[in-house]
Amino acid sequence: MKRQEIQHRCGITPNYVTTLKENEIFVFGSNLSGNHGGGAARVAFDKFGGNWGQGVGLQGKSYAIPTMQGGVATIRPYVDKFIAFAKDNPDKHFLVTRIGCGIAGFKDAEIAPLFRECLQMENVSLPYSFIAALSNG
Repeated sequence: MKRQEIQHRCGITPNYVTTLKENEIFVFGSNLSGNHGGGAARVAFDKFGGNWGQGVGLQGKSYAIPTMQGGVATIRPYVDKFIAFAKDNPDKHFLVTRIGCGIAGFKDAEIAPLFRECLQMENVSLPYSFIAALSNG
């Protein structure tokens, strides 16, 4: 199958986010119990106001999406809630990390389709690997 270039209005999240601008929010994969011990969750906890014990939603300058509770279908409702939140907060810019693709063990091609709607959202940045996966599918 020939790879097609996908049109998008979203930005591209840097591979490593170490600082945030005033209006930026770090979006990371978490577990429901909010034990932010590793990966992007640890970065959120150490640098961007992630709350230990909070596994879902806005916390400081970060936003948690649970990814450790089962398959992709269990992640979808949390991504949908995030997308609604991003639409309700156009003054903020959301830097989505490769949620679910580290410790949780999913592939980009499994998680990226959950964020397809974000391709047309100017206040969201997605990992290049998600955009590429959506271009291939």
